[in-house]
Amino acid sequence: MRPTTTGQHVHTRSRAALSLALAAGILTAPVARAGAATESPAVVCASARAGLATRLSRDIAAALRGRSATTAVALRDHTTGTRCTLRGDRGFDSASVVKVTVLAALLRDARTDHRRLTRHESDLATAMITRSDNAATTALWRRLGVKRVTALLRLAGMTRTVPGDGGHWGLTRITAKDEQRLLELLTHRNPVLGNRSRAYALGLMRRVVAPQRWGTPAGAPRGTTIQVKNGWLPRATHGWRVHSIGAFTGPGHDYTITVLTQDNARMRDGVATIQAVSRAVHKDLNKDLNSAAATAKPYTLSPTPREVMPAVP
Repeated sequence: MRPTTTGQHVHTRSRAALSLALAAGILTAPVARAGAATESPAVVCASARAGLATRLSRDIAAALRGRSATTAVALRDHTTGTRCTLRGDRGFDSASVVKVTVLAALLRDARTDHRRLTRHESDLATAMITRSDNAATTALWRRLGVKRVTALLRLAGMTRTVPGDGGHWGLTRITAKDEQRLLELLTHRNPVLGNRSRAYALGLMRRVVAPQRWGTPAGAPRGTTIQVKNGWLPRATHGWRVHSIGAFTGPGHDYTITVLTQDNARMRDGVATIQAVSRAVHKDLNKDLNSAAATAKPYTLSPTPREVMPAVP
């Protein structure tokens, strides 16, 4: 499925049209020559902290400047009352970030049945999240069935997420806003998942193996508790999909970041885009807390993780 484009061409001689595009949050390049490309939609931020929204909008846009990937970003920081979005409702193939949704559906199913996870379920869940094991994911996807996954999506308000057909969980269609709703479900009290279930899920995301701890953790301050899950998938259309979702908690920290990308020529290009955005976010959110953010070492993609997704058309 080829997502629709959100860019619009605006004639330079029509100031009214340009004003309308700006008001809608869509900035286009002037049509100075044939084939000129449109620029990205604007990053939209709001914050209770003076100056923070402007700084984040500027720095996220700068991090994306000159990059070829189609990128969606969503951020929520409870500490400063901050939200940012870019292409929040744009659909992407999920790759392995859907594994957190599978885990949430499993935990919700167990809660509904008033039971704990079995030893086998726990082993599968651990492999699925900490090592991004595909066979474990397929086993849990089959055990739950699309019906239970869809029930979780409905309860979580993830209305734009569509499970993949034919068992292809890696082709679940996701959006940045829905992934933020999922992270919110895991990090704050809610009627869908109990405290024990949330702690279990976050505990697994803290234990993701070192070669897969790239992406949104890049630039996080020392002392921050990091929970992360990434996904990567190449296809004939739109190139590499490379995604990262992360929750950052601890003293003075309570925020979540989602960065979804496609149209990457190589996996490393998607990783670089995600980490550039993430460094900008961590720096701006922690500017007034301490100086550790500026000196913290970013995660790097070494060695390159290998993940074979289920066969897809």
